[in-house]
Amino acid sequence: MSDTPPASTGAPASPDFDEMTRDIAEVPAVEVIVTVAVNLMSAAAVKLGLTEEGDKYKDLDEARKLIHALAGLLDGSATEISSFHAAPLRDGLKSLQLAFREASLVPDEPGQGPGEKYTGPIYG
Repeated sequence: MSDTPPASTGAPASPDFDEMTRDIAEVPAVEVIVTVAVNLMSAAAVKLGLTEEGDKYKDLDEARKLIHALAGLLDGSATEISSFHAAPLRDGLKSLQLAFREASLVPDEPGQGPGEKYTGPIYG
């Protein structure tokens, strides 16, 4: 028998959580909030069928959840991020809410659509 350890199986090394923590610690909170908002917007657009693949990934139930989460995030962080960051995110949210209304076979009543609890009724 040999005293050498067995060869690696090719499994990736475990992540260095200390380095990841240092990396995220250097990111301003506004950037984290905006990044999360953009990710929610992108995911909602895919679930609304607004990508090149169209209806392949369309799922209005999932889109509703993502839009609602985005509206809550923007509402909760409104005083923490500048209007420079907030204005385009609010515009994107409204576009997603309108796209959701158009994609729905039976549209929600004004004020009852995804995220409208936070934004107020969306008409379109």
